[in-house]
Amino acid sequence: MKNPQFKIGSKLLGLGHAPFIIAELSANHNGNIEQAKKLMEVAIDCGADAIKIQTYQPETMTIRSDNPDFFISHGLWKGRSLYDLYDAAQTPFEWQEDLFSHAKEKNIILFSTPFDESAVDLLTKIGSPAFKISSFENTDLGLIENVAQRNKPVLISTGMADRKDIENIVNVAHLNGCNDLLLFHCISEYPATLSSSKLNMIKTMREEFGILTGLSDHTIGNEASMAAITLGAVAIEKHFTLNRSKGGEDSAFSTEPMEFSNLVKKSKQIWESLRDTSWERSSQEVENRKFRRSIYFVQSLKKGDQLTQKNIQKIRPGFGMPAKYFEDIIGKKVKRDVSRGDRVSWDILE
Repeated sequence: MKNPQFKIGSKLLGLGHAPFIIAELSANHNGNIEQAKKLMEVAIDCGADAIKIQTYQPETMTIRSDNPDFFISHGLWKGRSLYDLYDAAQTPFEWQEDLFSHAKEKNIILFSTPFDESAVDLLTKIGSPAFKISSFENTDLGLIENVAQRNKPVLISTGMADRKDIENIVNVAHLNGCNDLLLFHCISEYPATLSSSKLNMIKTMREEFGILTGLSDHTIGNEASMAAITLGAVAIEKHFTLNRSKGGEDSAFSTEPMEFSNLVKKSKQIWESLRDTSWERSSQEVENRKFRRSIYFVQSLKKGDQLTQKNIQKIRPGFGMPAKYFEDIIGKKVKRDVSRGDRVSWDILE
C-alpha cells in the first residue's frame, strides 16, 4: 500500500488505527442552522470521530426547468424537481463558516463535500481539514483535480463507478499531488439493501489500487458497517439524524443517535478483536492449558511394570505428559513404583 496512514485533523486513518466514524449531516438539519448545530452536538455525544456536511448551491447543481429531464422519476424523491430538492437540502454557504467555528468550539473534526469549484474555494478559505467527493461527482475529474491540488486528504465515494472510473479517480488524484487518498465503497441506493452491498469490494479496491478504503453506508442498520470493519475498512460514513420520524430529505436512510452510538462502540470493539495477528496466546489461555488432557496413571504399578492401555489414560488435567505421546509410550517400563493419579513423565520411564 502506497500510503498506509494519514491524518484528518488529529485523527490517524489507517489499518493500524481504530475505525474513523463519520456522522454525515447532509440535509437532516431541515433548513435550520440551530438544528445543524444540535445534530453536531448529539453526534459528538454519540462518539463520532468527525462530522461531515455538504457544500453546494442549487444554482451550481442544476437549473430550474419544466423539462422532464430535470424531475426525479423513481425512488425516495420521486416526482421532485432537481432544483427544488437541492434548494431544500442545501447547507447554505452563509452557514458554513459558523458551522466550522462551532465544530472548533466543540473540539470535533468537521469537513465537507464540495460539489463544484466555488464550494472548494469556500472550504479552502474556511480551512476544511479534508474534502469528500460524492459518488455523483466521482466522474468529474476536473473537480477531483481541483481538490487534489489543495494539499488536504481526499475521500472519494465510488458509487456507480466501474473499475475504469476508479482507476481514473486514483490516477488524477495522484497526478495532482494527493497521496492522502481514501476510497469509500458505496452503493448509491437510498436506502441500500444488505443483499446489494458487495462489501468485498472494500478489500478488492484496497488490494488493486493500494489505497486505504472505507464504507459510505446507506443501508438501514449497522450490519454492513460492522462487516466492513472485518474487511479492513478504516473509515465508516453514516448519515445521521435526530429522529427519522421527523422527516427530512435524507432521514429515511439515516441513523438515529442510539444506533449511531452502538455503531461507534461495536465497530471499535470489532477492530480490537481483529488487530492482534500474532501466534502468541493470551495469559488466560496459557493458564487454561492445565485443563487440557494429559497422561496419568490410572492403576498403581511396581518398578519394572509395563505401560498398557489399561493402566494409563489421557484425562484432564493437563499437568502430565502431553496426550500426543500416548501411543509412543505403550510398552515402556516404570523406573519406580507409581500410584493411581500420578502424572506420567519421561523421567520415570525406562
